[in-house]
This record gives sequence, structure tokens and C-alpha cells, in this order.
Amino acid sequence: MKTSISVGGYARTDVDGTVEFVLQAEALGVDTVWCAEAWGQDAITALTWLAAKTSRIGLGTGIMQISARVPSMTAMTALSLQALSGGRFTLGLGASGPQVVEGLHGVPYAAPLTRLKETVEIVRMACRGEKLAYEGKKHVLPRPGGEGKAIRLDHPPTEIPIFLATLAPRSLEYTGAAADGWLGTSFSPEHAEAHLSHIRRGAEAAGRSLDDIELNVACSVAIGDDVEALIESRRPAVAFNMGAMGSAQTNFYNEAFQRAGFADDALAIQQLWLDGKRREAAARVPDAMITQFGAIGTAEMVRERVRAYRAAGIDGLNLRLEADGPAAKLALLEQVVDIVRTTT
Repeated sequence: MKTSISVGGYARTDVDGTVEFVLQAEALGVDTVWCAEAWGQDAITALTWLAAKTSRIGLGTGIMQISARVPSMTAMTALSLQALSGGRFTLGLGASGPQVVEGLHGVPYAAPLTRLKETVEIVRMACRGEKLAYEGKKHVLPRPGGEGKAIRLDHPPTEIPIFLATLAPRSLEYTGAAADGWLGTSFSPEHAEAHLSHIRRGAEAAGRSLDDIELNVACSVAIGDDVEALIESRRPAVAFNMGAMGSAQTNFYNEAFQRAGFADDALAIQQLWLDGKRREAAARVPDAMITQFGAIGTAEMVRERVRAYRAAGIDGLNLRLEADGPAAKLALLEQVVDIVRTTT
């Protein structure tokens, strides 16, 4: 099973500390570092800096928001990073959500799956070295009625893996049909079919199988003897996902937990959050919404969770390390990487 880490996103970041952590992760044999973007750091700038500082670790956007860039620029960026990194780049794409797309980028969120499909198709055309002549529902190249012409990017044909961060059923089906890999969140080995059934359906419809898609999922990890305290510390983050990672009408994280059998809990937590009762929302999070969606507990409990992820067919864990301070975070990473490597 592969291991990966994530950096960037909306949190303020110690740049030197981040670089050092990634270098240490590379030395430990971590497979990939994913650079996130939300409404703070962009994924590309940080990833380019890390490409210059590292030599082996895989480099992926986790994720580039398709609403923030036209598809041809996404392709140009991906091809540039693949060349600059010596072939270590993976393009992670996602549609984000309406609060960010419409609020931050000023782009309509309508038909996000159509926009995702068209982006993937145009990027792959560019990577094959084709002229970008495309007629879709959201993207038309060249623009009709103007002076533009179909242009081939000035890069040699290059294969770049495309991973998709998807949560809704139809988007998961498209991932199964077209993607090289999946960047999953809100995933539980106990409720794997809430996601994998849709990916499998899309794969089989396209003449593929789950074996054709690299399944990577986010996994919050905390190790310690005081298991109750570890669980308690995770409640606010779960409540945030249920209430704040989307609007009242559209929250894909919340919907994923609903499909996993936690509909009453997820909706109740969301309502408390939307009512401004954040402490009550966190208190409403049941233990199972923490323990079944990560690896929390003693070292042996974490080892059992790794076995559960592997048994569910997961190929890689994106480790979300729950530790205070750089030294503790690095120590936890070293311990978890060892557990993953030695667990059968």
C-alpha cells in the first residue's frame, strides 16, 4: 500500500518547515506529496517549489480546481510540471463546490460534472500533442466567430496520470470510466461500497475494472493510549466537514456520510453548524463517524485499520497526521509508514 501526505490549502503555512517535512517524508519513502488549494495557497506554486527541492517523491495536485483555470492552461501547467519534475507529476483535478466556485472564482457552478469531463478530455488531447479543436457544452475551442485557430501546445506528447477527486455518485462513475486514479475523502472501509459501487459501475460500463484505477483515500491518523481523548479531538473537524464544507443545499462530504449510513447524524450536525451552534455540532458527532473514517487509537488499533483499508481494496493512504508540532508530526509519520510497510 502506498503512502502520501498533503500540504498547502487554506491554512497558513511555514514554507521552510513544509519543505523540511516533505524532504523528511521523501527520506522515509513516502510515495507522493499532494499540494492542495482551497481559498489560500494555490497548488501549483507550492508544488513547483517542492519539485526543485526534492528528487524522488511523487508530486501531485490534490487538487487543481477546474473552475479556476481554462482547460488549455491546466494542460500547459501539467506539461510544464511534468517536465520540470523529471516525470514525477500527477494531475489531480476536482470540481470543488459552489461556495468557492461562485464566491471566489465568479464562475457558475452549473453542470460541474460536464465541466470536469470536458477538462479531462481537452487536457488529454493536449498531452497527446493534438491541436485543440473541441466542441463541448461548456468549452469550445477555438472560440466561434473570432480570429482564433486550433493550436497545438509546444510540448512533446507526454503521458500524465489524471486522478479525480469525486464524491457524488455520477462523478464517481465517471472516475471509474475515465480516470487513472481516485482521490477519495469521507471514506470508510466498513462502508466502502458507498463510494466503490459507483466507481465500479462506471469502470465496468467502460470495459474496465477497479484494478484499472488507483484508489487513494484520505485517512486521518492519530496514535496514543488515551483513545477517548484522540476521538474527542477529532469531533470539531468532522463537524466542520458536515457543516462548512459546502452550502446548506450542496455539501458532498455530508452526502457521502449519509450514503454510508449516517444520514440522521450528518444532517443533525449540519443543521447545528448552520445555526451557529458549533460546539453543539461537534458534540453531536458520534464516535463511529471518527473511528470508522480514519485510523485512530493505539499502534495496534491503527495497524488493524490499515488491514481494513487494504481489505477494502484501497491502494494508497493519504495520511492526515494528527499531531502537535513539527517534531511530533514527523515522528507520527515515521511510525505510520513503518506500520503500513509491516502490515500484511
